[in-house]
Amino acid sequence: MDKLLIRGGQPLRGEIAISGAKNAALPILCAGLMTDEPLVLRNVPRLQDIASMLRLLRQHGVKIDEAATVRDAEPVVTLATPSLASDEAPYDIVRTMRASILVLGPLVARFGSAKVSLPGGCAIGARPVDQHIKGLQKLGAEITIEHGYIHAKASRLKGARIVTDMVTVTGTENLMMAAALAEGRTVIENAAREPEVVDLANCLIAMGAKISGAGTDRIEIDGVERLHGAEHTIVADRIETGTFLCAAAATGVFGGSDLLLTRAAPGTLQAVIDKLVEAGANIENNGDWIRIRADRRMKAINARTLPYPAFPTDMQAQFMALNCTAEGTGVMTETIFENRFMHVPELIRLGADIAIQDDTAVVKGVPALSGAAVMATDLRASASLVIAGLVAEGETVISRIYHLDRGYERMEAKLAGVGASIERLR
Repeated sequence: MDKLLIRGGQPLRGEIAISGAKNAALPILCAGLMTDEPLVLRNVPRLQDIASMLRLLRQHGVKIDEAATVRDAEPVVTLATPSLASDEAPYDIVRTMRASILVLGPLVARFGSAKVSLPGGCAIGARPVDQHIKGLQKLGAEITIEHGYIHAKASRLKGARIVTDMVTVTGTENLMMAAALAEGRTVIENAAREPEVVDLANCLIAMGAKISGAGTDRIEIDGVERLHGAEHTIVADRIETGTFLCAAAATGVFGGSDLLLTRAAPGTLQAVIDKLVEAGANIENNGDWIRIRADRRMKAINARTLPYPAFPTDMQAQFMALNCTAEGTGVMTETIFENRFMHVPELIRLGADIAIQDDTAVVKGVPALSGAAVMATDLRASASLVIAGLVAEGETVISRIYHLDRGYERMEAKLAGVGASIERLR
């Protein structure tokens, strides 16, 4: 099983190209089920989760062409679904990747039936799928749950007003795709506002869907008979961007970090930028690039995770790692997932001073961390351990990095290219 070996103490200087967003690419790949014509997707990241989704889509009968690309060229994936081979999303695939639930809406909307295993993914909380089910029932689907599978049927979905009990990103995406082929108008209230939701809407619109309001808490969809092929470029990954920004801020104390992130989307992570500026980093951005400069120990910051556009739960672990060696004390409050402090014991192994009380972690900055063997527990926890390893004295070895490979494309290569001492051990 692969591990990462990190020798801390090096600033980050140079340029990194940001990959396409995993959380945008996954639902957009599922949109390939909704047309028999080619859907050409650019900037699809090369990740384990993407590979798992493509494997699932092939099982459904999606014809997929992954264009051969030279190193660092824009990856292209072309999908077409002339017919359905199977309406089942089996447990052995779904258990490894929660986003597999996103085939549910497209399958029912276009083919009239779906059998989808209840999902798995990172063990960071319950993340129930009841909002997906309730929404599809509002659209007229008949749904039962038997032997760990969601069974859904509908001759044709019909538009409805859906008010979700909570803000759910994948729920909004699933219902938006289903409604795109439903008869009549659908209104989704309390919709998720994330950039990934907007990116999916833009792709569906390019395919002929009639959608307005994406990016607000009220989305309107007028269903159409069919969707056609299209070309779409996946939006830049704001969480990858934020992770590298945190890494540069944390390592600035070693003589000054100066990192330029290209092919980025600065407008999608203003809350992250604001927190980094508060911590003492110098940040410039314009169009599709962000530059961060840091040459001193950062100041500890407080953060409370909330739905977009507020501070994202997917950046909580990375900022906690930044706080570990910052000046002062930072308070991190997690309101989205009830089990998202699993990285704390591993950070403490590196010498961090962290106390947890319910949904709050109090982080007292220490002058330095000390390298040690640690274990990744989930995707973003993995990223926090990488940041901590970059600032720790000596060597840090991170095991179970398959979590990292689910959501970061060639992270060790990108960091090594800007001065980090990091390598993959096989």
